[in-house]
Amino acid sequence: MNTSLFQPFTLGGITLPNRIVMPPLTRARAAQPGNVPTGLNAAYYAERASAGLIIAEATDISADAKGYSLTPGIHSAEQIAGWRQVTDAVHAAGGRIFLQIWHCGRMSHPDLHAGARTVGPSEVAFPGQIWLAGPDGKGGMVDCPVPRALDIGEIPPIVADFRQAALNAIEAGFDGVEIHAANSYLIDQFLRTTSNRRDDAYGGSRENRLRFLFEVVDAVTGAIGASRTGVRLSPRNRARGMDCPDSLPTALEAAARLHQRGVAYLHFNEPEENPPSAEAGVFHRDLRAAFPGPVIVAGGYTAARAAAVIGAGHADLVAFGRPFIANPDLPARLAHGWPLNPPEPATFFGGDAAGYITYPAYAGATEEHPA
Repeated sequence: MNTSLFQPFTLGGITLPNRIVMPPLTRARAAQPGNVPTGLNAAYYAERASAGLIIAEATDISADAKGYSLTPGIHSAEQIAGWRQVTDAVHAAGGRIFLQIWHCGRMSHPDLHAGARTVGPSEVAFPGQIWLAGPDGKGGMVDCPVPRALDIGEIPPIVADFRQAALNAIEAGFDGVEIHAANSYLIDQFLRTTSNRRDDAYGGSRENRLRFLFEVVDAVTGAIGASRTGVRLSPRNRARGMDCPDSLPTALEAAARLHQRGVAYLHFNEPEENPPSAEAGVFHRDLRAAFPGPVIVAGGYTAARAAAVIGAGHADLVAFGRPFIANPDLPARLAHGWPLNPPEPATFFGGDAAGYITYPAYAGATEEHPA
């Protein structure tokens, strides 16, 4: 057993039984119409309640925030009620769950917005694709068009949407929220010089590029408290048109200021590196100096590498993505060295129960070593 992964940890006001995190994983199974979570989603998350912390999938703060088909929202009464099924099921199974909230910005498509242009900090297209489903629920990858640059007066309403989404999440029973400021979505688009070409108060200098992030953070923490607010960043991920030369200094400045605000944690999505690069070690040390609070890392970690990064003091918790998709009993499997189910990529996005709640627990579990 990797004992460092199974030590308890206090996060905000919550005691986690282990250091294993289920990260936000887009699975595109919200009910239509309305993008509403259902009992199927509740069963999926409850199966994984042995995680130290679940961070539920990226969830739209408004209809305008949507960037993929069939992703859930947290902006309607029906969605709040649907998520309440999920949180009740997870809590009944002994788990703890935050909700990741997002606005996709330019990573979207007009078909998701009744033909209206997508938006971003600047008129710079995302050089990649998003997943778009047809009326039959089956989908594929499509190109993203050039977005319309947000008018400066349109930014405060988006900040207000983040705040309301956080309040809605608490109403739905979540233990907290994670602000998605990573992976090329709207807040990250403002942070990077590659996607932010603005010449107003939200562009140019590092201070200006950080402005939107901190307006969102301050609005959310003011509404639900800093101890129930986490933030996800991905400064070392330079793909998807985000190769900004200032990304690491920007993230470290953000980390220092987020620590001053007392947020519950920072969650870093990193490149998949086994073994880790020299840059990873330098960044982890610099991050600890800027942000002494709780740090979650994610990025293709193995159990051994997870134990090592915790043992070195570079992180407090480690998120496992694809392994949690295929292994609802992942903490028990890691604890006992049991083999892992392989994930089925064909069922990652969209569909029904198949490839969602059909992965089995370990068949060799016993009463002495339960799954």
